[in-house]
Amino acid sequence: MQGNKAFHIFLGTNKQAAMKKNLSSYSDRELVEMLQGNKSLTEAAFTELYDRYGLRINAYCISILNNSEQAEDVFQETFLKFYQKASSDKFEGSVIGFLITIARNLCLNVKRDTKLTVPIEEFEFSLDSKYEDKELADLVMMAMDLLGGNQKEAIILRIFNDLRYKEIGDILGVTPARARYLVFNGRQKIKDILYPYLKEINNYF
Repeated sequence: MQGNKAFHIFLGTNKQAAMKKNLSSYSDRELVEMLQGNKSLTEAAFTELYDRYGLRINAYCISILNNSEQAEDVFQETFLKFYQKASSDKFEGSVIGFLITIARNLCLNVKRDTKLTVPIEEFEFSLDSKYEDKELADLVMMAMDLLGGNQKEAIILRIFNDLRYKEIGDILGVTPARARYLVFNGRQKIKDILYPYLKEINNYF
């Protein structure tokens, strides 16, 4: 994407100035307000927010796209769009929620004509099974593909990004109660789908 070069230039040329300021104790809201201030504070605040949430946004992009190159492009553009918006306009809500909303829209653009798939090697799933981790991950992936789009994404946002149900609801356009139901019901569906496979292998051993 064309924005990548500008993104790398922004971080590369301003990293030294940003490192001179320790903003780790500042709240997200204070950092966002600094993005509209003088240049040195803007650089420092942006870098702090990037360091604070970069890994989570990158993991989200990879989980949704299942393609490292596409995920990297979306990841870079997400922070560029976040900076452009936050440095010129005020926005309500959490920074992580705003970043994921941007990333989600960009991911949907990338996957508009393709099927949504989600790798879940890190899915926190507690079942007593003698499958190797990779085999279990493949089974869980298969089960996830049988879930609806909103349900699958709700689980990703909850498990991978540790978002509150209100934040998940805001991103998906549903109520917090609906978001909670999507996560709970999705986990139960995965267990139900996997039960015959896990029972069979356990009986075999």
